[in-house]
Amino acid sequence: MQFKDQLNFVSQHIKKNKLRVFMTILAATMGTAFLIILASVGFGIQDTLKKEILDNRLVTQVEVHSADLDKEKADKMKKLDHVKAVVLRQEVNAFQTTTLDKYTSPSSLLISDFSEEKKAGFALEKGRLPKGKYEVVVGHDFAENLMNEEEVEKFQSQQQANESNEEEQIVPELPHYEGELLGKEITYEIGSFETGESYKEPIKLTIVGIAKAPSKDFISDGNLYADASLIPEMEAIYDRHKPEESEASLFYSNLNVYADELQNVKGITTTLKDDGYSVYSISEELEQIDVFFLALKAGLIFVGTIAILISSIGIFNTMTMAVTERTREIGVMKALGAKPKLIQRLFLLESAWIGIIGTLIAVILSYAISILANYILPLVVGAALGEENFGELNVTFSIIPWQLVVIASAISIGVAMISGWRPARKATQIDVIDALRREL
Repeated sequence: MQFKDQLNFVSQHIKKNKLRVFMTILAATMGTAFLIILASVGFGIQDTLKKEILDNRLVTQVEVHSADLDKEKADKMKKLDHVKAVVLRQEVNAFQTTTLDKYTSPSSLLISDFSEEKKAGFALEKGRLPKGKYEVVVGHDFAENLMNEEEVEKFQSQQQANESNEEEQIVPELPHYEGELLGKEITYEIGSFETGESYKEPIKLTIVGIAKAPSKDFISDGNLYADASLIPEMEAIYDRHKPEESEASLFYSNLNVYADELQNVKGITTTLKDDGYSVYSISEELEQIDVFFLALKAGLIFVGTIAILISSIGIFNTMTMAVTERTREIGVMKALGAKPKLIQRLFLLESAWIGIIGTLIAVILSYAISILANYILPLVVGAALGEENFGELNVTFSIIPWQLVVIASAISIGVAMISGWRPARKATQIDVIDALRREL
């Protein structure tokens, strides 16, 4: 019997029991769809978490921590393979004030090499990078940190007067500097943390650039960014005022290494660890997340497989009844010379057909449910939490990758074949004479 004839044979018998076969396919569909949807939640949560991590920081950045980071060590790191830039930022460890006209700010000063900053992707919203000793770039939120004490006191008095009003009012922002910053001269001073006062040795700095806004709204950047040529003058001021017994340094270092591509981050991280540095990179965090979600997705697939195994009971019952109903037909086939392998193959084809159709419907249904879930659930969760903009957040509840479809399909069709194997085997063991004696 040719394969085409075998398919026709299976099709004819399926059509004779449409309702029973339909219910069996429905059970297989529900089991497979449950597996795919359940596992897709794991993929969706993993994708959302990884996007959140990748959005909050530069993916090629490797943070290096050590007590004695300096320019010499930074220069050595630049020679490592696949290193794009090494940014050594030195932060001021002292009381700091910045003044522009009548506005003051506690903004921190960061000393850096702007040639390396540019390689690392330091972006400007306006202006240019510093080229001289007394030129600085200010953070995107620098102006919001510049406040006039008199205006703030007046604002606070008005707010206290309005507190007696029972009506709900929108609280305005504190008054801050709203003028143009580029080209403005600011006065920067350092002082003592203990007294909270400056050393009264001001340094005049000119704003030549404004840094681009951070990627997230909750991150505020009100820093000053200056060139390393300013260090000697600041250290001289600090040395003139610090206590003689003090050994504290004016600066503490923060060093970041940037790889040329994401896939090279892990290699650079390993090399720096071997050199004795304490290192953190996003690749390590992603690895930990991947391991956790691998276990989670495996568990979800296991739970989903149980649903498919339950549906396999229906396939087993359907195929067992099919064998019983076709006992005489099997006897005729054997009498005509049909081999046991052919009979077994016919019943396995029927169980496989049920598994394949159930799987195809389940895949289509799963994608439809996934799309609806990603659209509706953010609205539902947002309404439950009272967050109107929750639906606008980049939250994915369900993702169905092709690998999941392949795994679910293999499990579903495999279970269907196994469920039909025993009845198919039983069909080959039917005695010809007993089968032919049975009445139609």
